Amino acid sequence: MNSPSNMPVSNPAAIVTGGGSGIGAAIASHVARTGTPVVVADNNLDRAQETTKRIADAGGESTAVHTEVTDPKSLKGAVDATLDRYGALRYAVNDVGLGHVGPFIAELSDEDWRKVIDVNLTSVFYGIRAVIPAMAAAGGGAIVNVASVAGVWATAGNSAYVTAKHGLIGLTKAAALEYGPDGIRVNVVGPGYVDTPLMRRDVSPARRAAMSARTAVGRLGDPEDVAEVVGFLLSDAARFVTGALYMADGGFTTGYEGAALEWL
Repeated sequence: MNSPSNMPVSNPAAIVTGGGSGIGAAIASHVARTGTPVVVADNNLDRAQETTKRIADAGGESTAVHTEVTDPKSLKGAVDATLDRYGALRYAVNDVGLGHVGPFIAELSDEDWRKVIDVNLTSVFYGIRAVIPAMAAAGGGAIVNVASVAGVWATAGNSAYVTAKHGLIGLTKAAALEYGPDGIRVNVVGPGYVDTPLMRRDVSPARRAAMSARTAVGRLGDPEDVAEVVGFLLSDAARFVTGALYMADGGFTTGYEGAALEWL
């Protein structure tokens, strides 16, 4: 991956939160294949190490770091670990999310509201804030946040998640404006239904088939489908792209009108 930089460094790295599984693991592996060292930050160190092993087996360089994304000190620790090992940080992907389908607003508890907002939105604010100083010191960089189709439409019984993902898109735009002068680009990806191990565990084959039918392309996404979009946004090929939302949903949001999403 070519570094978007006016200050060359020897080995600029990337941080991928949520890199231990699913879309995050695919993103970490994709970035590593470009020759960029990757810090796989996850709240499950075993899963993060599984990702780093796959990267190593493919000839890439990576490090696993236990990280709690709702804890600013933990995120700062991940950045410090990156700088200690690789000397510079140039790329960051915020890919931690928590789905929630439940009561309508009048019955939604304070605890559930805060938990969903904290994991899906506040954690990304913390993540951006943690990496900005290192990126600015390195002469620039690129951040990609991972939202959802729930960032552009709403469903009943999903108010906290919808609010968080809409807010994430707004946060991305604000960060792009604030840090563009520092050579830092900030974009956001909106995945739709993606066939992850978690989905295969929790969603029946019949339900997955119904999800596929709702897309314009007639299939579920693969984690690599999202990873390739993220890789583009991190790369120099997207050097004039910032503050943008890229949907990776197989055309799901182009016109489907249906019931509430049971699993996103």
